[in-house]
Amino acid sequence: MLSGGIDSMESNVGALRRLAHVDDPRSLANRFRGQRFARFDQLAARLRRPLRLLDVGGTPQFWAQRGWSGRDDVDITVLNAMPFDIAGPNICVEVGDAADLSRWSDDAFDVVFSNSVIEHLFTLRRQAAMAAEVDRVGQAFWVQTPSQHFPVEPHFLVPGWQWLPEDLRVAWLRRRRVGWRGPFRNPDEARRMVREVRLLTRRELSGLFPGATLLPERVAGVVKSWVAYGGFPLQAA
Repeated sequence: MLSGGIDSMESNVGALRRLAHVDDPRSLANRFRGQRFARFDQLAARLRRPLRLLDVGGTPQFWAQRGWSGRDDVDITVLNAMPFDIAGPNICVEVGDAADLSRWSDDAFDVVFSNSVIEHLFTLRRQAAMAAEVDRVGQAFWVQTPSQHFPVEPHFLVPGWQWLPEDLRVAWLRRRRVGWRGPFRNPDEARRMVREVRLLTRRELSGLFPGATLLPERVAGVVKSWVAYGGFPLQAA
C-alpha cells in the first residue's frame, strides 16, 4: 500500500523539484526569490552605509547571485552550521547556531537577514530563541519562512506532507528520496530529518516577532511564505 502510493507520487515530486530548484535562474522558486529580494533591497537602500549585515543560515553564493558580493558599501557576515571555502571580498563566514548569536553584542548589525532557516530548528522553543537573538543583534531584520498552510511542503515537495502522521513520513523517507532529502535507511536519521522541519503559522510568526510587518508571498491566491520584517525607516515601508 505504502509502496504503491509512493510510486504514484514520484513523477509529481520530480516535476516540483525542478520548479523549486533555487540554483536554476529559470525556476519558479528563483523567480519568487528574486522578487522578494527586490523588496528587501528597496528597504535596505534607506539604511546607513557601510551597511553591516548578518545573514543567519545563508551562503556566500546567495549574495553573489544577488549582486551584493564585492560591494564596498556593504559588509556581510554569513553564519551557517557548515563552513564555506569561498566567501567574497566583503563577505566573512562564521560557523555557528542560528539560535545562539551570543558572540555578537546588542545592535551589532544594521540588519539581520534570514531566508528559509527558522523552520529548520526542530522546536518552537528554538525558533523563539532565534527570533529573540535576531531582534537583539540587529537594528532591523528581515526573516522569511514558508507558510505551514501552503498545500505543497517546500522541503519534501509532497502535497500535505506536513499534516501526515510522523511514522508515515519516516517510513516514506526511509524508502525514497523525498524532495531534497533521503533516502535514509537508518530510522533514527529519517525521523530526525522529518522532525527538523517545523513550519510556522502566521500566528506563530507574529508571536515570535511582535510588532513586525508580515509580508505574504502568494501563489494562486494562497500564501506560500511569510516575511517578518521591522526596524527599517518608515519612508522605506
